[in-house]
Amino acid sequence: MTTYVNSTRCYILGLGCESGADWNDVRMLAEKALQEVGIGSEQLLAIVSIDTRMDEPAILEVATHFRLPVRFFKAAALEQETPRLKNPSELVFAHVGCHGVAEAAALAAAGPNAELVLPKTKSRFATVAIARTA
Repeated sequence: MTTYVNSTRCYILGLGCESGADWNDVRMLAEKALQEVGIGSEQLLAIVSIDTRMDEPAILEVATHFRLPVRFFKAAALEQETPRLKNPSELVFAHVGCHGVAEAAALAAAGPNAELVLPKTKSRFATVAIARTA
């Protein structure tokens, strides 16, 4: 598994959203999350999510907006992150096969020694979490 490491860019933005979510709503949630942590988009390495959202316009548009690569993980890989999740969800597990998307994807991409600096935050149709690489 590839993890991202860079001295100036050391944060991973995990996103989850309902199918058909408005990209502007997802973007605003991401920007609010960055503000809450006190970082700028230039400190992000990537945007990550679950592979079932690989063609989701909202996630792809947010990645384009921030000029970042986007990476997707299979549910089984995200499920391996469950012990590190702050907000595991049985409902999410029932729908997609893992106990979290935004937190798990951020942690999976940031590596085994990463930490969540922003646990899952929700809007009406999306979730966001931010992890820092070790």
